[in-house]
Amino acid sequence: MVGSLFTMKSTKHQPSTRLMRTTDDSKPFAKDMKELFATLMVSLKLGPNRVRLSKIDHTFTIDEASINLGSLKFTQSARMPDPKNPNRIITTTSTTTFSMGREMARSILVDFMLARLVEPLNGTITHLSKGTVCQMTPKGIATLQIFCNRNGITAPHVVRVLQSPRNRMTLLTLERAIDTDKVLIDRQTIEVIFRRFAGAEGPNVRPTSSESDNNKGDNNNGVTGVKLSRDTRVNGKRYAYTFNGKSALDWLMDCCTVIDDRETTLICEQFIAHGLVALIQHYDKSQFEKSSSTIADVGSSSSQFDSSRYSVYAFTSRGLKVCGWTSGSHKNSEDEKASSVVGVPVCGADVSNKARLDYILADPSLRLLFREFLCASFCEENLSFYCDVSEFINRYTRLQHSKGLEHMPKVQETLAAAYSLYNAFLAPGSPCELNIDHTLRNNLASKMTNISGDEKNFVTHLAEVVNLFELAQGSVFKLMASDSVPKFFRTPKYMAVLQEHELDPADSSSRSSSPSTASKSTV
Repeated sequence: MVGSLFTMKSTKHQPSTRLMRTTDDSKPFAKDMKELFATLMVSLKLGPNRVRLSKIDHTFTIDEASINLGSLKFTQSARMPDPKNPNRIITTTSTTTFSMGREMARSILVDFMLARLVEPLNGTITHLSKGTVCQMTPKGIATLQIFCNRNGITAPHVVRVLQSPRNRMTLLTLERAIDTDKVLIDRQTIEVIFRRFAGAEGPNVRPTSSESDNNKGDNNNGVTGVKLSRDTRVNGKRYAYTFNGKSALDWLMDCCTVIDDRETTLICEQFIAHGLVALIQHYDKSQFEKSSSTIADVGSSSSQFDSSRYSVYAFTSRGLKVCGWTSGSHKNSEDEKASSVVGVPVCGADVSNKARLDYILADPSLRLLFREFLCASFCEENLSFYCDVSEFINRYTRLQHSKGLEHMPKVQETLAAAYSLYNAFLAPGSPCELNIDHTLRNNLASKMTNISGDEKNFVTHLAEVVNLFELAQGSVFKLMASDSVPKFFRTPKYMAVLQEHELDPADSSSRSSSPSTASKSTV
């Protein structure tokens, strides 16, 4: 059970409670799981624990984690001048509480391990005891850093973890459907994922064939691609780059925001279905008898993926072309690329940057690339805010249609979500403070600091908050369109990919995967 409480000034807390969102197969939504995980890590001491003959820093035990999960609290505060009296300081506080039984807590911990956020050091997932010592994986630390950056957490024990050498992962954040939380797997999105899987810095070829595929150091930063073998021969045919099923699963689990191996398998099956990789060799692990086939033989076969080390896959010619490894892929100079981009439909001189941004926001593969670009430019918070507000407004709209606004707990829950967004992105001095109009910022501050205690008018207040958030979202949209979009289209790294899209801005309204409910009003 997840509960949200909020209070302004020194007034009484107003409680709201909701169940953790779950998918059709009863798995927690990825966003909720990551927030719960990060909140737990902040609550733990993360000190040294003995494992065999050594003491390992930044660790915790299963018992400590289970106890903390039973009653977690995360408080977020923002101090700001009173809009009506600048000499008076107002503090807004948003508190989120998590509570669950011991069995549920243990199940959640196992989910964290299956998602590769945590790993046991002296046990296995199937054999956990109270004294089992665990540590965050590089993926878990990266997830924690995103949470801390957004919420302004600077607790010393957390900072020590974030400054440790284990914080080395550049996570690939996958696009998900808002309502179902399923990973989006259209062709172009899969190709974006595949390029990172292949390696942002080129092929990750292992020096010798004797290296173990179980070496966890292989997937150490999310930029280096899956471990590959060079010049593999099968049935007299020679393949440039090959990998086994387990290596593929490990890379995606360690370096992407997937939460279980079913999502990983689905992505690998899409690699096969879109002709990027193909099975070339399979060993029966019970008999250890080899059966081989060539890429041509399996071209029409099932796209089922085998995640064992006994199955060997190769990049197809199309896969090599998609990741730019075929001869002649880089024959154009950067100047030629820059000039050729102007000729594609979305980059034509008669197409505005606002229309380009609308198209980016409506296309999951372009959103994925755009987020990567914004991360490198240290302004990802703009896109995060835009998408989070879209989700918030969608939630509010669904409540309107289902008459959920007649139920005070639902209204309080939605207001609590509004305070979370406000404290993270809009409050003066917030950790991800956005650049918006001064008057709009003051209007937001005035509204957000004068709601608590006025329960009779919560529905009216919520409607006004939604309107102000839409205005702030429009302001951020204009900023991204005027500043980030032109730079994005001029970045050589993304030019070839953008050229592959037949980007007609007029078609963007028909794309159901768009996170936006308000972009049309911002143009």
